[in-house]
Order: sequence, then C-alpha cells, then structure tokens
Amino acid sequence: MAVWHIQWANWSAIRCLRNSVTLVSMNESMESRVDELTASHEPSLGEGNSKTWQQDSVEFSTQARLHADPPARKRRVRLPVILFFATCVSTFLAGMTNWQPLEAMINLFAWSNNGVMGIPHAYDSFLSSPAVEMRRDLIHYLADWKSGLLYMAAMLGILFAHEMGHFLMALRYRVPASLPYFIPVPISPIGTFGAVIGMDGMRANRKQLFDIGLAGPLAGLVVAFPVLWYGVSQMDLSAPGTGSFKLDLPIAMAWMMQWFNVPGYEEGMYINQSQLNPFFMAGWVGLLVTGLNMIPVSQLDGGHVTYTMFGKSAHWIARAFLVVAVVFIISLGAYQWSLMLLLVILMRPDHPPTSDDSVPIGWFRYALGTVSLSIPLLCFPPMAIVAA
Repeated sequence: MAVWHIQWANWSAIRCLRNSVTLVSMNESMESRVDELTASHEPSLGEGNSKTWQQDSVEFSTQARLHADPPARKRRVRLPVILFFATCVSTFLAGMTNWQPLEAMINLFAWSNNGVMGIPHAYDSFLSSPAVEMRRDLIHYLADWKSGLLYMAAMLGILFAHEMGHFLMALRYRVPASLPYFIPVPISPIGTFGAVIGMDGMRANRKQLFDIGLAGPLAGLVVAFPVLWYGVSQMDLSAPGTGSFKLDLPIAMAWMMQWFNVPGYEEGMYINQSQLNPFFMAGWVGLLVTGLNMIPVSQLDGGHVTYTMFGKSAHWIARAFLVVAVVFIISLGAYQWSLMLLLVILMRPDHPPTSDDSVPIGWFRYALGTVSLSIPLLCFPPMAIVAA
C-alpha cells in the first residue's frame, strides 16, 4: 500500500488504495476541504477527474500520482547474516588474543611454511626454539577462548541493542529500514567498527526521525552500562600494566572507576592492555561507538536529533563542530581521528529535510534531546587507543 504525502492541519487519516484517496476529517467542513484539495492539486490531477463527498468522508478518484511513495523493496537477509557471523569471529579473535589479533596473525603466518602474504619465514626449523615458543603462544591463545566468547557476547550485545533500537522504531513508524550490517575488522584490537542500518530518513517526519535517531544510542547505553559496571568492578590496577597499547577513558568511565574505588586507579591515567578484561573492553567500545554516533553532524544519530530540534540552524551547529574537531585534532595531536573527520566531511555536514519539518516534537522530546547532546562529552575518549 502506498502512502500519500498530503497533509492538512485537522485531518486525522489519509488512506490510499490504488487510484482512490479517502480523507477523513474530524473538525473541518467536508465541502470546503474538497474544493481546497482539488484547487491545490489541480495541475497534477489533470482534467476529467471526478470528486464525490459524503458526510463522513471525502473520496477522490484520479489516474494521477500525488507524490506517492515507491513500493517497499524486499529486505536483504543473506548479507547482514554473513556480516554478523563474520563479526562474531573477528570479535572472538580479538578477545581470545588479548586484543592483539594482528600480532597473533603475523606470528602464526610467519610460523607457516614460507610465510604468508609476503611475511618472511621466521623459523628455520619446526624444532627450533622460536618454533617451540610459537607453539606455546598458539596454545596460550586457544586456552583463552573463554575471554574471546565473553568479549564477543558483550560487544555484539551492545551493538545489536543499538541497531535494534533504530530498526524497531523504524518499523513502528513504517519507515523502510534494512537489517543491521555489522562491520567486522579482524586486524583491529576491538574486532569491529560497529554496525549500520540503511534507512530512508526522508520518509519520516520530524517527530518520527527524532525517535528513530535517539532510540539506537539509548538502547545501546541500556546494555553498555551494566556490562561496563561489571567490568569496572573486576578491575585491579595496583600492579604495573604492560602491553602494546593503552586506553584513554571517557568522563563517564572515569567517574565509574572512582565510584568503585578501583585499586591503583588515579584520575587521568590510561589503562594498559594487560589490565583489561572482556567486559571492561566491551563497555569501553560501546561508549566509544555511542559517543561517535551522537556527534551532531549530518546523518549520524546526533545529526538527526539536532536537526529535529533546531531545524536548519543545525547546519551551523554541524559546521561549528567540524571547526572545533579540526582544532582539537591539531592541538592534542589526536591524528587517529583524521580519517573519521574526513568521512564525516565526505558525508556532508548538512542534514536533509524530513518528510514534514512542521510536525511538533513536544517539550519532552526537547528535554530528552537536550540531555542527549551531552552523550559525546561523557562517552567519547579524546585519545581513544594510543601506543604504550
């Protein structure tokens, strides 16, 4: 069934069945609305169209199309499922290898016959001491399979909740949306770059887009904070940390570390690789993903929220944010965010209009949206992952 974009202030229902449009009014005069609708759409209706009206409804018959939405395309299933299981594998490997999957793969490839992908052979003999050490490393990785499973479950639980928040809200408003596309990254310490869903945001009105945009981050945080809470409760930083990288903490996590009075924690300190546990790491990534998504730019979740709250003024908010981001990257030397900034710029910072920007969102959504603008500040770690 097509949906017709014909909107009147006091009309409570619009129904389209092929070439007939039925409009039901609660308060307005039927006859005057018939004349008004006919006059406003006369060029598109053309000649020879009949109009009839009754006490309870107004019916138009026309062969013309009045901005009808295209029929919904069949939702793809195979690719999202494949990517989901690939992300299960990549996050499992990240957790199993103590969040250094690339180093583990390089070592294993170097151990194989003649190397792989141009990596030189590292060992002269299967019985040499380096080969024995490599086998011990392999056994160590396999022995830590529980850590891999826990991290995989916690990480995918957070991402799945986030994307389902968007997806289910889109279904509620009958806005076409794809299943989540998870993004596996086997060489990354975190194993994934999150997930995305495809959605025709211009089919949603202002209020609907607000709800769809904010449902994802809120649903993700509902899962991320309990996961992080448990992970922080298991932390002990009294012993010196080691590893190839360390994590910067966002404000929300720093507060949580102080709340639990984690042994050895000092304000502003980084967390070393050897000090991590699966739940802490998954919670950290969950906050990172949420903080990035709530940046008030373009088609990101934060961009949806700011546009529905401030309209076209949100374009200036997005541009101001990009200027601040450039200054931040240069002043702190946080060049690891350069690629992310480039991607946001390529997306174009301005948000497109909704199907109806005049729909009010109400004071509650304004209040909720205002509070949600603090999410990047609380959940985004400025330096993220840095070399130890």
